[in-house]
Amino acid sequence: MTDRPEPRLRLRLYFGDAMLGPGKAELLERIRDSGSISAAGRAMGMSYKRAWMLVEEMNAAFAQPVVDSARGGAGGGGARLTDTGQTVLAEFRALEAVTRSEGAAHIAALQALLRDIPGGK
Repeated sequence: MTDRPEPRLRLRLYFGDAMLGPGKAELLERIRDSGSISAAGRAMGMSYKRAWMLVEEMNAAFAQPVVDSARGGAGGGGARLTDTGQTVLAEFRALEAVTRSEGAAHIAALQALLRDIPGGK
């Protein structure tokens, strides 16, 4: 058996038309850490428009907004996760951790069934 790359798990949850996945979770983390939607988007290589659109999608999907923002200008604006946003992020990361740990044996069993491919591609 050749050395295989470690399997990656990317969890996406669909609630009807609303979706929460690793990209939105990372955006929430970066907004929490930077206090800025613009800075969070830049750090992820996306435009402010794209980052703002994702925030608007999440704010519309949940009963309470996940991000609270203030316009820029003399006061500088900014953004912060609401209590709901903090909870959404924590629950998503906890679900990822449970899926990884509880699914480890199943992932290993699937990996054992993979064909050896030269170069791992």
